[in-house]
Amino acid sequence: MRCRMMRQNMARLVAATCRHACQGNRQILQPRALSIAHAAFSSEPSVPLKPASVALLSRLRCPTHPGSLAPRRALSSNRPGWYESMADSTPVHLTEQLLVTMQQTTGLPWWASIIGTTLALRTVITLPLGAYQMVIIGKVEALQAEIAELAKRLRYEVSVRGKQLGWSEKVCRYQFKKNLRRIVSELYVRDNCHPFKASLLVWVQLPMWVCLSLALRNLSLGTSDSTQALQGELAVGGALWFPDLTLPDSTWVMPVCLGLANLLSVEIFALRRLEASKLQKYMTNFIRGISLVMIPLAATVPSSMALYWLSSSCVGLFHNLLLRSPRFRRLCRIPPTRSDSDTPYRDIATAFVAKYLK
Repeated sequence: MRCRMMRQNMARLVAATCRHACQGNRQILQPRALSIAHAAFSSEPSVPLKPASVALLSRLRCPTHPGSLAPRRALSSNRPGWYESMADSTPVHLTEQLLVTMQQTTGLPWWASIIGTTLALRTVITLPLGAYQMVIIGKVEALQAEIAELAKRLRYEVSVRGKQLGWSEKVCRYQFKKNLRRIVSELYVRDNCHPFKASLLVWVQLPMWVCLSLALRNLSLGTSDSTQALQGELAVGGALWFPDLTLPDSTWVMPVCLGLANLLSVEIFALRRLEASKLQKYMTNFIRGISLVMIPLAATVPSSMALYWLSSSCVGLFHNLLLRSPRFRRLCRIPPTRSDSDTPYRDIATAFVAKYLK
């Protein structure tokens, strides 16, 4: 009885390790011995598997079986990538309509229309946001003296309270930081100058830059039926050394000018700082690297995109210089800061010469 049970168990074990190969609708079992110790049982009659068990094993092991449970290779989809999806988004199409409307309304050639649209959008949208950013920065800087005085008083009160309650130095430090954060938040709310508001310019300017760039790319390449008719207009809408706005600038004039304009804006912003922190230095170097990377990138895109990038950088440089003007700052009611000067442009020129030309 025991020997019969052993034979049955070994038969089931051998059958469980069989390889099942699918040939049409037939399933062939190819048993094999697990080891030399099992060879003695190879001549014994094995117990056949039940049809349900055979079918289940076939489904588990046969990848070509219609009902197989084995993992299948994922089918490749024809879905567009993130870049194509973004270029085909609603904001980009609305920007295309804006560019076409501006060109048809003004009647200017496409190169002049691109420059004019860039100037109008940056003056109407980003310049007020830049002035608002300066207002927030000025208010935050004006609060630093009050924050320092309140921090000094709070440190004394926490020290006295800690001695009364027997707090450790770690607990005193925690209570000081906790209450100082609360006081600073209340001051920001009181003066309506939370530092996050100073980043509003970036959150508006960056999406606008992306939408305009992709819209010009679609118009230049004729990616849709509605833009194919305009592609011919852009092909003859250039000027000077870039007569065809649908082709890259082979002379590299616009890409190099773009890099120089971006680097000049970065250096003017860096010269304004009195004492730059380590993080600010890292960010300045990072932006310098981005400015250099934009040069070969602008040489590979249609000239319409490079022209927009160059126009946007030049307008941004002009706005940064305008925001240094004492008259303009008084007109926008920007609070005075430590870096303000009655002769800002002379100071920038002097600092630039002292840093790079001497």
